[in-house]
Amino acid sequence: MSSTPSAYQPRLFGTDGIRGLANAYPVTPEMALKLGQAMVREFRLQPEGPPVLIARDTRRSGSMLEHAVAAGICSMGCNALLAGVLPTPAVAYFLRRLPAAAGVVISASHNPYGDNGLKLFQGSGYKCDDATEDRITAFMLGPDLREGRPVGAGVGNVARMEYAESRYADSISNDWKALDLTGMRIAVDAANGAACRTTPLVLQDLGAEVLPIHIEPDGTNINEGCGSTHPSTIESFVRECSAMVGVSHDGDADRVTVCDETGCALDGDELLAILATDALQQGRLTNNTVVATVMSNLGLDEAINALGGKVLRTAVGDRYVLEAMLAQHLNLGGEQSGHIILHDHNTTGDGLVTVLALLDIMRRTGKRLSELRTRLRKYPQLLVNMPVRMRVPIESLDEVSAALRSVETDMAGRGRVFLRYSGTEPKIRLLLEAKEGALLETFASRILDPLKRSIGV
Repeated sequence: MSSTPSAYQPRLFGTDGIRGLANAYPVTPEMALKLGQAMVREFRLQPEGPPVLIARDTRRSGSMLEHAVAAGICSMGCNALLAGVLPTPAVAYFLRRLPAAAGVVISASHNPYGDNGLKLFQGSGYKCDDATEDRITAFMLGPDLREGRPVGAGVGNVARMEYAESRYADSISNDWKALDLTGMRIAVDAANGAACRTTPLVLQDLGAEVLPIHIEPDGTNINEGCGSTHPSTIESFVRECSAMVGVSHDGDADRVTVCDETGCALDGDELLAILATDALQQGRLTNNTVVATVMSNLGLDEAINALGGKVLRTAVGDRYVLEAMLAQHLNLGGEQSGHIILHDHNTTGDGLVTVLALLDIMRRTGKRLSELRTRLRKYPQLLVNMPVRMRVPIESLDEVSAALRSVETDMAGRGRVFLRYSGTEPKIRLLLEAKEGALLETFASRILDPLKRSIGV
């Protein structure tokens, strides 16, 4: 494997941390160690100060990277606190309640088990901005730090956070103790990931009958035919067990796919529509505004506008959604993928909290999810994820650029087209949307054909 950065990743950090094949550049123990060292420098951590909280999902490579990050922190004289397997939102939650200086989550989210990643959180519970990541990158790509490191008693210490999963589950249950789920049958697909214990525990604590699947991680089965990127799994299970609601997490549980009682999954836009319209009606949607990305369905705008609200759009990535929320002092935003940020409850996407908020609406309104989802009437969309062998500026691909202009002209204001590289995988994503969906496949072919010829695998 080359020791130079991948062609797919011009900077170490993508839209959600550093991510790639575990034990291959840049997701190696050596880079993880340098990340730990860089965090001490960037966050000005102190030897006698609070530790860095480190958690991971259930991938086999997680323990290797966890210890490498901790070693980097300790080599700079500071301390690490290992929480073990824990959902990403749990780290954000704990950072605002524990004496902890910063956080690292070792996870590749919805990616296959062979991948892994490194996500950073500030001590405030928020992810880092681009400028911070760039400074950390400069340190990590610089020369090894060999001089001036502490020795002897100056070396940092590693401790373990005992019962982290149950402590988190108990805290969330207490936060939502007014929500009585007695009599509700809820199916849960935990993706053999970080929420295998926490989500079932919380739902049971609140009175629900929980029917869990994919809760036996072995290090290699995370997201394998299950979880939020395989919605047909929870759809089938809901129909099989006659559940009222289906819940399906990704590997680190910062996103969720929810399934109604008919066995039909909702996407993130439908979740946002339900949450935002309820908040508008309750007078709890700050500035009557919800944040979504450019990928969200235009039907979301219509649903929110009809109630006197508005949709603010951002670039793709939950961090950009959050940046807009913070800048405008807003309390709800999310992505079509199921990353939903309820800022009144957490500082990042939180699959479990999203589910609890939906269940609360169901309880208050007496409506089933199949009824609540009708608040959004979606425009037909076609999303294609195409693997690529290289990542070059789209505007430099003349044939592709010409195809894009041609499709935009033919749509003539009746739809829209987006083409962008994934921030977490070697793929390019094409989204087409129109009020009339009959021509979407044809439009897609006109763009995908030259893409395949130029950069396709």
